[in-house]
Amino acid sequence: MPSVEEQLKVISRGTVDILPEDALQKKLEKSISESRPLRVKLGVDPTAPDIHLGHTVVLRKLRAFQDLGHQAVLIIGDYTALIGDPSGKSKTRPQLTEEEVKANGETYLKQVERILDTDRLEIVHNGDFFRDMTFADVLKLTSRMTISQLLARDDFSKRYKEQSPISLHEFLYPLMQGWDSVEVRADVELGGTDQTFNLLVGREMQKEEGMSSQVCITLPLLVGLDGTNKMSKSLGNYIGVDEDANEMYGKAMSIPDELMKDYFTLLTSIENTEIDSLLSGHPRDAKDRLGREIATQYHNAEAAEAAAERFKEIFAQKQVPDDMPTLRLSSDDLEDGNIWIVKLVNAAGFASSNGEARRLVQQGGVSIDGEAIKDPAAQVAPADGAVLKVGKRRFAKIVLG
Repeated sequence: MPSVEEQLKVISRGTVDILPEDALQKKLEKSISESRPLRVKLGVDPTAPDIHLGHTVVLRKLRAFQDLGHQAVLIIGDYTALIGDPSGKSKTRPQLTEEEVKANGETYLKQVERILDTDRLEIVHNGDFFRDMTFADVLKLTSRMTISQLLARDDFSKRYKEQSPISLHEFLYPLMQGWDSVEVRADVELGGTDQTFNLLVGREMQKEEGMSSQVCITLPLLVGLDGTNKMSKSLGNYIGVDEDANEMYGKAMSIPDELMKDYFTLLTSIENTEIDSLLSGHPRDAKDRLGREIATQYHNAEAAEAAAERFKEIFAQKQVPDDMPTLRLSSDDLEDGNIWIVKLVNAAGFASSNGEARRLVQQGGVSIDGEAIKDPAAQVAPADGAVLKVGKRRFAKIVLG
C-alpha cells in the first residue's frame, strides 16, 4: 500500500472538501499500521437507466481508492430511490415504482463496471435492510434528528421560506443515507458537493452507534456542455457513458474552453503539469486530447483514433458521412407526406423524449438537407434521400417507403 503522503495526493486531486481533513490522515495511518483497507462508501440511486460523465466524477474517485488498495462499497439505493434525493431540488421529486428502480439498477450496474474494478467491489442494496424495518424501527430512526436540524439544510430552508411544499418522506432521505453508513461501517463516504449535509448525517449516526465516524469527501458537480448547468441528460448537455466513440469524441470537441481544466482533472488521469501544458496551447489540440482520452476509457484507443479521424473528415472539411444510419419512413409515419419534426428526431433515435427533441429544434440544432428547422411545431415533408442532421455530429439518411 502506498505511503500516507502518496495516498493523500491521489485522494485530494479534484476534491472540494475533506471533512475533517486531519481524520483522513489518521485513518490512512491506522489502515497502513493494521494492514486493514479502509471501507470507502459511495451511494447511488438508480433513478434513471443511464449514467453520464457527471456521474463518473465520484465513481472515478472510488476507483482511485480501489487502486490504492482500499475496499470500495457501492450502495445501490433501491429504497432511497423510492424517495428520490431532494438535495438541490426546489420541489418534491416524482416517486418511482419498485419495478422502475429495479430496471434502472440493472443497467446502471452494467455501466458502472466500465469504471470500477468489480473484482474488488462490494455491492450492497439498501433495500436489504430497510425492507425489514418495522414501523417502530422507522420511528427510532426519525428520532435521531430534529426538524430544526433538517431545516438548516439549504434546499429545505429555501423551500420552507418560499412556502413550497416539503413532503414528510423527503425528510427521511438524509436519515436513510446516514443509516447506510452505519450498516456498512464506512470509514469514508464520497459524494458531490450537494451531498455534504447527507454525508455529515452519516458521521453523526455512526457516532451515536459508538462507531468511528466516517470522513466525508465531496467532489465538484460537473458542468455540462452548455457551460452553464450541471451535466444532465434532461438538459441535453451530457456525454453518456454508453455512447459510441464518435459521439463521445465529437461532444468533447464542443466543450467550452473555460471548462477544459475541470474536465481534464475530473475525468482523466493526466498529470497536472501535462494538463497545464495542454491548456497553454491551442484549445483545439487540448480538446482533441481530451476526446481521445474519454473515448479510449470507455471504448479503446483504436475507436478513439477512428473517431478523431472521422470528426476531422466530416467537420473540418464540411463533409457528410458516408456511413450514416438510415431512417426509413413508411406511409404510416406520414400524414399527407408530412411528419412532425419532433417525431422525426425521435424516430431517428437522436432524442430520448419529445421534450428533448423540442429543445434541440428550438436551439437551432436540427436541419434537413442543410435547412434549419427552428419551430418545434413544424410539419416537414422530407424527400427520399434527404439528410437529417441533429447537432454537429448526428446524421441520418431518410428513406421513404
